[in-house]
Amino acid sequence: MAAASSVPSLAGRVAVVTGSSRGIGRAIAIHLAELGAKIVINYTTRSTEADQVAAEINSSAGTGPEPVAVVFRADISEPSHVESLFDAAEKAFNSPVHILVNSAGILDPNYPTIANTPVEDFDSIFKVNTRGSFLCCKEAAKRLKRGGGGRIIMLTSSLTEALIPGQGAYTASKAAVETMVKILAKELKGSGITANCVSPGPVATEMFFDGKSEETVRYIIENSPFGRLGETKDIASVVGFLASDGGEWINGQVIVANGAFLK
Repeated sequence: MAAASSVPSLAGRVAVVTGSSRGIGRAIAIHLAELGAKIVINYTTRSTEADQVAAEINSSAGTGPEPVAVVFRADISEPSHVESLFDAAEKAFNSPVHILVNSAGILDPNYPTIANTPVEDFDSIFKVNTRGSFLCCKEAAKRLKRGGGGRIIMLTSSLTEALIPGQGAYTASKAAVETMVKILAKELKGSGITANCVSPGPVATEMFFDGKSEETVRYIIENSPFGRLGETKDIASVVGFLASDGGEWINGQVIVANGAFLK
């Protein structure tokens, strides 16, 4: 029993995790590495944090001659950057990419109403959250390993169900991704590649706390059936399951992971 559970379920597979220098992306990268995957840590501006994540993964993996995690800077809203990200992953591990997890995303911490959302801010949010997801899906659909084990996992938000005022542009950017992924799953028929979304609720990350008052945070905690915010590990474990062989029959779905918080 113990011997069987110690076998990494993602051994030999390569995973690209965007936005993995901090927050949920960081936890996902570390968890997938614990399951046996080789990881590409992607970042846009936080190089020091990205290096720290890779160092933590490689340190935990032991003293083998080859790294388990490498770091690559890419802006996922730029097509050439996304292509280079996949190129770097294939070169680093001499293998096609098996798993793409897109965790990169931004929001407006001012939480304006739709009427008060500057067009420039709307465009910025959609550029990263929606265009970036599209480009990642587009490249993954062409380059992930076929025949089994291929996984596309997009991080969205349970705000698409909660529909909270002040989150219009951000919520819309994530709703578009959910629709796109459901269609992509059908378009990948015959490839053995699954495409799903994981939709977190409130999770205790730097991005979540940005711009929120103590009163707002307390309200969210009080309205959670668990009496707490989500933790990054809560989301990472869901992604890990979808990335594994056990998640093969889940396809074209939005998996809501929010502890039942929907207000």
